[in-house]
Amino acid sequence: MTDFDKGLELYDRPEILYRLFFPRREIAADTDKAVNHYADVAPGIRICCRFFPVRNDAANIIYFHGNGEIAADYDYVAPVYAQYGLNLFVTDYRGYGGSNGTPTCSAMIKDAHPVFRYFRGLLKEAGYTGDLFAMGRSLGSAPAIELASRYQDILKGLIIESGFASARNQIGRLGVEYLFDGAEEPVGFGNDMKIKDVRIPTLIIHGEWDEIIPATEGRHLYELSGAQEKFSLFIRRAGHNDIMYYGMEQYMDAVRSFINKYYN
Repeated sequence: MTDFDKGLELYDRPEILYRLFFPRREIAADTDKAVNHYADVAPGIRICCRFFPVRNDAANIIYFHGNGEIAADYDYVAPVYAQYGLNLFVTDYRGYGGSNGTPTCSAMIKDAHPVFRYFRGLLKEAGYTGDLFAMGRSLGSAPAIELASRYQDILKGLIIESGFASARNQIGRLGVEYLFDGAEEPVGFGNDMKIKDVRIPTLIIHGEWDEIIPATEGRHLYELSGAQEKFSLFIRRAGHNDIMYYGMEQYMDAVRSFINKYYN
């Protein structure tokens, strides 16, 4: 068992899970702009994902959302990505949206791999030829960094929005320091350690006034990133859940410029 496995095992405690995950079951219907897909991740467990394609040769983003969101929520955001010519594939977690099962920290990280394989297979089968990028928002920063650290020969870049770095700080925000009294420095999801090994181009976006995950966490991820080509955008006045409201044009221009720079 690796240090990351042990760290996730410690995070899979009820006191942490009910503070970290806010699953909501809801399935949106397929439309001409969005289609549901289901990735098998374990016996009897399927993860619902929602694909918002624009065109076959566009860049493809596999996107991991925040803890209080579901893939169907991105029906309102995906049109913005479409305007910028980007295919968006938003994945839920166990117990979220149309997915079955129960969310845990270890399952979220492990499930990212079969979901990624499913998405690659879907793209190949349907004739999508554009490059792949991983993106994660808030809690979704963990599976996105996990994929970026493991598939650097496949992914062209990593984008993190409102992400966290330190497990110790995250534990403090959750109010569960007592679970780790006397323990060594906790690993948790290991974002701060994994991103040191990420060499592919990286973009960090964060709201300067983020009241849930402080902007210092985004700056820390940027500093720790092992990428030679790394970029950051810190949006003034923006908090954790209104970053697109206060800085949509900045945000999307940064995403488009980043992807265009590394898209072949």
